[in-house]
Amino acid sequence: MTLYSTLFDHGFTRIDPEKAHRLGFRAVRAARPVLARRRTPGSPVSAMGLTFPNPLGLAAGFDKNAVGVDALAALGFGHVEIGTVTGRAQPGNDKPRLFRLPADRAVVNRMGFNNDGADVVSRRLALRHSRGGRRPGPVLGVNIGKTKVVPEDDEAAVLDDYGLSAGLLAPHADYLVVNVSSPNTPGLRSLQSVEKLQPLLEHVRRTADQALDASGADRRVPLLVKIAPDLADEDVLAVADLATAIGLDGVIATNTTISRSGLASTPAEVERAGAGGLSGPPLAERALEVLRLLRGRVGDDLTLVGVGGLATVADAQARLDAGADLLQGYTAFVYEGPGWPRRILHGISAEGIP
Repeated sequence: MTLYSTLFDHGFTRIDPEKAHRLGFRAVRAARPVLARRRTPGSPVSAMGLTFPNPLGLAAGFDKNAVGVDALAALGFGHVEIGTVTGRAQPGNDKPRLFRLPADRAVVNRMGFNNDGADVVSRRLALRHSRGGRRPGPVLGVNIGKTKVVPEDDEAAVLDDYGLSAGLLAPHADYLVVNVSSPNTPGLRSLQSVEKLQPLLEHVRRTADQALDASGADRRVPLLVKIAPDLADEDVLAVADLATAIGLDGVIATNTTISRSGLASTPAEVERAGAGGLSGPPLAERALEVLRLLRGRVGDDLTLVGVGGLATVADAQARLDAGADLLQGYTAFVYEGPGWPRRILHGISAEGIP
């Protein structure tokens, strides 16, 4: 039990979760000069043609608008994935839309991809890079999703929407992620079917390549897809086969779950939280199963990022043992505080894992 977790349990839980997020993120950004002086444990990891300072990253959802990438890296994260960013700015779902389940160390969110939009975020990243923030620094992932008003059954509109984000953001990203797995945008998860996913990924790949060519960049941005833990095993394997067939660079496993099984929280607490994606330890077992399925199917051909319920050193080691090249966390960071990334990295380094 750390001082932060004690304060969280007895004080921070009295603050509205979304307000607490804003306040906490503001504090991290303000503390960046001090945090940056601390040594970060862990060894570099090579994946997708990139060198990651260490294997642990911050999952998408914390910094939706790229306002604190380098401050978050100063906490110890070797990569920071911003977003989800959509083609058009949108406010997200009605509040309240973020809830804690402390008995499970879990979070339920139905944020709905609230973000400033691809144009604003791309200009913010361009300004960061002009100030010398691109190198050195964390590996920067950019997670893109569907704008809510775009009908999921209009393929041309969906391709245009993702293409808009890819074209604007690829020149500023070290890697790009197509998010088709959030439960908080109506119809989004239907895009995980192979019939819809293949043309989408191929279109994003072409658009990203064209944007990089036009910018004069002599590089290729790796492309990954983020999938849901709620996919049936055969659908996970179908995504793995598709990813291999079209030359995708990797898969992120997994997003949040719509399941509410096996929770320690009372039924009344779960009902108060309502609909949305559940993250935290209750997700860990299924996320690990999906990771094992993927690695067993793709062999060594793809980079796999293990995320979902990763809270302890044992969790991190289990993902690495199951074939994850990289790790990501979010909910445990919320519950355990700013020292959590370094504790995880110290732990897996002590186990002899890079």
